[in-house]
Amino acid sequence: MTAQSPPGPPPLTVTLLAAGTVAFFTLGVIQAMYGPAFTLFQDRFGVSTAGVGIIASAHFVGSALAPPLVGILLIRLSLRRVVVAALLTLALGVTLVALAPTWPLAVAGALLGGFGLGGVSGGLNAAYASIGTRAVNLVNAVFGLGSILSPLLVAGAGGNLSVPFLTVAALCALTLLSARVWGFPAMHEQPLPPAPGRAGVRVAFFLALIACYVGLEVGFGAWAGRHLQSLGYASFAVIVAGYWGGMTVARVLMSIFGARVRPERLVLGCAALTIVAGLAATQTALAPAAYIAAGLVLGPVFGTTLVWSTRSLPARWVPFLLTSGSVGGIVAPYVLGVLAGRFGPGAIPLSLAALAAVLVAVTWGTLRVTRPAQPLVPVT
Repeated sequence: MTAQSPPGPPPLTVTLLAAGTVAFFTLGVIQAMYGPAFTLFQDRFGVSTAGVGIIASAHFVGSALAPPLVGILLIRLSLRRVVVAALLTLALGVTLVALAPTWPLAVAGALLGGFGLGGVSGGLNAAYASIGTRAVNLVNAVFGLGSILSPLLVAGAGGNLSVPFLTVAALCALTLLSARVWGFPAMHEQPLPPAPGRAGVRVAFFLALIACYVGLEVGFGAWAGRHLQSLGYASFAVIVAGYWGGMTVARVLMSIFGARVRPERLVLGCAALTIVAGLAATQTALAPAAYIAAGLVLGPVFGTTLVWSTRSLPARWVPFLLTSGSVGGIVAPYVLGVLAGRFGPGAIPLSLAALAAVLVAVTWGTLRVTRPAQPLVPVT
């Protein structure tokens, strides 16, 4: 008797994707909104240039705190209840930001809204990762689309701070309506094969992998422009936009073709190509194309890593893994800034290539500890 192969991923239908795509579009809009709105905050509340950044920090602190709680709640509650509660929290938070009469209340609203965003992201990333590479990359591509359109929404608000944040609240309502019509996807808990490492070891490797990835994503996005400026590229902002656009395009492509490649091989290959992109960026003539290429090769890593994790760990553990991404997103840009200040902007692509090499090593280690144990063959 031969062992049955595991069932393939479900088809990408409207029922499966509708509420999730609206939700991730909403998350992309609010995630990219605070920076472009800094001037509007200063005009309304009279805060200084140095002090206005605290509202973005409050948002990201909230988004980092939520995923562990989501992981705990998913043990006892359904995904739908957790995500609906998080959406309501996000809507309340952005409404408070839009209508706050004082600066402290606006910051509190950002913290609350970030907490809601982290809850939605943690719950739905876990659900779509348990479905497969195509689904999770598609919804994260829609997240990128929302991030691209967000600055345009702020610019088109005519100086009215309330308009963009109330628009996010309306998008939360639209997401809830979509969920009522089509529902959120069910979380697919797959039978996990025995692996040579203990569960704690596998968790540690995935935490390190996600931290390295987010550090690279944010590091390239935050510091590529500074390096390009030092090379004399006046259109550095367009090139950085191309980096983010490349990341979105790659996720769309993975939503079409991703199921044809094993997740661990895809992540390892993308990590290795990121080293090449970082080294190529050290050359003045190649730097613009190298940074755009970095977005293309990094784009599939996040969602595909989550899919890989659900094949080695319970899907309900995914929100806990997302917490390490906040660590990478905080530490890597700071370290890159220190290195650029000490050794000059030329250290930026070299440091990013070095971090990509660390990602390759961590990915290889993760592959080793998640590889299914070989069954014992009875002697006949």
